[in-house]
Amino acid sequence: MVAPLVIGIASGLAISIGAASAAKAAPAESAPPELTAAIENMETAASERDLTAVMDGYSPSFSNEDGFTYETLETALQTFWDRYTTLSYRVELQSWEPTSTGFLAETVTYVSGTQIDNGQSRELESIIRSRQAYQDGKIISQETLSERNQMTSGEKPPSVSVILAEQVESGEQYDFDAIVLEPLGNRYLLGGVIDEGVTSTDFFAGRPVELELLSAGGLFKIGEAPDTPDSRWVSALLVREDGVTIVTRRLQVN
Repeated sequence: MVAPLVIGIASGLAISIGAASAAKAAPAESAPPELTAAIENMETAASERDLTAVMDGYSPSFSNEDGFTYETLETALQTFWDRYTTLSYRVELQSWEPTSTGFLAETVTYVSGTQIDNGQSRELESIIRSRQAYQDGKIISQETLSERNQMTSGEKPPSVSVILAEQVESGEQYDFDAIVLEPLGNRYLLGGVIDEGVTSTDFFAGRPVELELLSAGGLFKIGEAPDTPDSRWVSALLVREDGVTIVTRRLQVN
């Protein structure tokens, strides 16, 4: 089973809803103290798993394009934390600009964590690029711009390079390649691909994956985008005798 990795909801998240001005985005170094303080406080609270402090950084009327509200975000975040023994967050402000009601900030959030399942350790690494709109010092809305997640387990999980466009048009075909970097040699390699939705109802919903024996060193698939605009998670599961790697990318369908 491959479950979507709930990462972007925790810290320097995203936005697109909100009144943005036509001003050009300014570099992070020029950000006002109240914005940098809000981001730093969110980073610290997330790493400490202080749910009250994290949610204090969100407006009660918060919403995002994935269907989350303030209440569903709070529930999903606690569920995500409960699944990990260790978690750390690091948020880097990339740019910002003023809006008529506050600030618009673009950030990159790095998440790493360890999950123990039936005595087996799994390591998570995630990078989320996003925009967030602040109103009265709180995040009012969000948009995830890109998302890269990787989960590994075993003594020597496969090193994987992924090729996937960040955006495609509705109904368009796209290539998804997950290439194992180490020589295959005489070892067996199993793999499978899953394409699933990115909504509040999809978080934590396990999906069965059909594995196939791979003759080449990776997965090379052609997918077809939905006929209407959407966001999708595209994941590859690669299984070798010495380890397992799951890689997930967010695909924006315009």
